Amino acid sequence: MKSAKSEESGEPREPDEAVESEEPHEGPESVAFEPAPDEPSGSAGGWDDGLIARRAGGKGSPDGLNGVDGLDGGPGDGSDESEAHTPIGGAYGGSLRVRLDALSELVGLSRTRLEGSVLAEAGRVLDEASARQRLSSRHTVVAIAGATGSGKSTLFNALAEVPISETGLRRPTTSAPIACVWSEGAAGLLDRLAIPGRLRRKPLAGGDGDEELHGLVLVDLPDHDSAVVRHREQVDRVLALVDAVIWVVDPEKYADAALHERYLRPLAGHAEITFVVLNQIDRLPGDAADQVLDDLRRLLDEDGMALGEHGEPGATVLAVSALSGHGVGELRELLGRFVQERNAAERRLSADVDAAAWRLRSAYVAEGRAGLGERSREQFADRLAWAVGAVAAGEAAERAWRRNAGRACGTPWLRLWRWYESTRMPGGQTSRPPETAEEELTARQRVEQAVRTVAEEASAGLPAPWAHSVREAAARGAEGLPEALDELALTAATPSSRPPRPTWWPAAVLAQASMTLLQIYGALWLVGQIIGVLEPGLLPPVLVMLAGIVGGPFVEWACGAAAMGPARRYGQDAERRLREAAAACGRARVLDPISAELMRYREVREQYVTVSRTGG
Repeated sequence: MKSAKSEESGEPREPDEAVESEEPHEGPESVAFEPAPDEPSGSAGGWDDGLIARRAGGKGSPDGLNGVDGLDGGPGDGSDESEAHTPIGGAYGGSLRVRLDALSELVGLSRTRLEGSVLAEAGRVLDEASARQRLSSRHTVVAIAGATGSGKSTLFNALAEVPISETGLRRPTTSAPIACVWSEGAAGLLDRLAIPGRLRRKPLAGGDGDEELHGLVLVDLPDHDSAVVRHREQVDRVLALVDAVIWVVDPEKYADAALHERYLRPLAGHAEITFVVLNQIDRLPGDAADQVLDDLRRLLDEDGMALGEHGEPGATVLAVSALSGHGVGELRELLGRFVQERNAAERRLSADVDAAAWRLRSAYVAEGRAGLGERSREQFADRLAWAVGAVAAGEAAERAWRRNAGRACGTPWLRLWRWYESTRMPGGQTSRPPETAEEELTARQRVEQAVRTVAEEASAGLPAPWAHSVREAAARGAEGLPEALDELALTAATPSSRPPRPTWWPAAVLAQASMTLLQIYGALWLVGQIIGVLEPGLLPPVLVMLAGIVGGPFVEWACGAAAMGPARRYGQDAERRLREAAAACGRARVLDPISAELMRYREVREQYVTVSRTGG
């Protein structure tokens, strides 16, 4: 016996062996069955349950197979080892391939932005897609699931037309998944489900079974509401790997909240690969079966599961009696057409992608139009210019230009008075009060406020992870920004120590010198008359002096008026240079990193649109 062989080899046994007897059951499982196509019996090349367990749970490949890359046969299939083996899996095509590629790209672009738990389901779907692709595309794995006493094992035996799964009053009856295979080549699929060889059966002795079910792999699961935790865990594990599910319900527990809330509602998007069978209708009198079936359809509709009625895609709902055989033939016919289409695996995977996309929706779909508009950029530049003092620097440059003009065009007496006033100040000259620490703190706060504002505007409407990454990029760029702006304020405000002079300034200086000479000449003329050197005549020297006295301030006023335009332009040019320098610094340190994050979000958003698109 294989159990003895397993003990002799010291290899680990399957967990379900703990509930199986060492000797064959006297019940239905004691019937002499033909082994499954992938289960050689006897000889040294027979199935080793411990080896299967290690293959199913191995870490050597994403699908839990160690060295089994979806090939027919193998060292344990009893075939000639010299015979060449060819892959039996098929490549995904059409929109599914595009969506899987987009999902892979989406996960790759998001790993550094989203938590691993958010991407876990998407990664699982990609792993399962890769694992299923390497296995047989000619087989369809269908699980029969149900609650305790629903009669799923009886229906399983009815479909196989031979007692395979144990039935009875003892609960739970099915303690481990049992498979019935209608054709050869499904070894890899069963290894993936961790179903040992002793639990793999054929529907009929001596053949491949019904042609209409050729390619079907039917799996009877333990009760999903079993009191044994390990049974529920096996149900959840297998349901995540099969291509389709037949849910068996009975008239008493068809509305069970555990079934609808834990399984049917979360799997509503998998309606096209779902069969819901109302079993034991022979227990219902009159038209009660139709009433219960209508109520079941209502509950499924409330679960969000589309019903395949009137030729529309959706779940198949029908009533059967596994004991009397009523409706079993119809179920076999529907199941046969479903299997022969040979696209259940792709439909299951497409539904998994839809489910993963829905779970990721909050991480990629923005509430509004995300981005950084031109207005936000301009306002950020204005805030930085205000913080760095660009306006004040422009005004200071304008005043400096006008002071320079005053030095060149002012009257000598006024400049002499200014010099005298400056000598009275401590240190001999007026000095600009140093910038206080409070002013520096205010400027730094303005810079930080400008960065926070532009980050909030850029992240407005973005999903939380991407909004957080945008704010983090802005915060990183803002480090050292106030210091950089301080350096700009010192170097970019004015290009030279003294403002340039216009071409008309020599003429203004000459005119002011002439007015001064007139004053001196009139004064000397008047003094000469007083001391008697010159002929007396008070009016001419007085007029000459008045001309110089009045002309000097007039020339100064005219020069000041003429200097207003150039001074203003000079101040505006200084303000513009400092504003542009501050804007360039802010753009390089803050706006460019924000734009990079927004660009990455747009890339992943495009990939998400491709993933979430329903393919045909």
